[in-house]
Amino acid sequence: MEPVTAVVRDVWDRAMAVQPAPSPGVVALTALAAAMLVLAPGAWPVSRHVVTIVHEGAHGLAAWATGRQLTGIRLHSDTSGVTVSRGRPRGAGMVLTAAAGYLGPAGLGLLAVWLLGVGRAVGLLWVLLLLLTLLLVQIRNWFGLWSVLVSAVAVFAVSWWLPPGSQSAFAYLVAWFLLLAAPRPVLELAAQRWRHGVSDSDADQLARLTGLPAPLWVGVFLVGTGGALCLGAWVLLSAALR
Repeated sequence: MEPVTAVVRDVWDRAMAVQPAPSPGVVALTALAAAMLVLAPGAWPVSRHVVTIVHEGAHGLAAWATGRQLTGIRLHSDTSGVTVSRGRPRGAGMVLTAAAGYLGPAGLGLLAVWLLGVGRAVGLLWVLLLLLTLLLVQIRNWFGLWSVLVSAVAVFAVSWWLPPGSQSAFAYLVAWFLLLAAPRPVLELAAQRWRHGVSDSDADQLARLTGLPAPLWVGVFLVGTGGALCLGAWVLLSAALR
């Protein structure tokens, strides 16, 4: 058991270690790189899979937290996904579960900002790895399994083998990406509703659950993700310029 104990102790020490904040130039470069991942036409179809992982993971976490029985998550190659849970078909638990998806990346982005603010860049990476591991056991299709495994391996490799400066830069890239990427699927949803009258989105499900119109829920998603972006960006940039 001694080797296992040593590994656990090493992981704990790494996760709890405090890393100095990177220079303002590094913070700016990671923000620019994250913006390219979100805005570049060739990058977004790939990077959007990360948003889908977080989106469906947020559905699953909300379902578990509200006492619903999570039965499985599927991630598809077209960047769509579905989370299935059992429980009461109506009520607060179902509303929170349906609302969590589009707000999930923004919420995780703010958590990342907080951890970076207290110097826990590597701790953030281990939190992400833990969440991916928990998600992995709920995946019910091969593409989803591959997507989560690749993400987990990438995060583990950075947290275990890269030097501290690179780890910190990667953590900032993750935070910026989550904050910047969160509003885009909401804007895409709004555009789809405008053009094609989508009726099976999270916003439509919430409309059926609450009686409030779906466009209002799209607005809630947009305010939530946009507000998180503004707050997170302000915190990261303010800290970098001190």
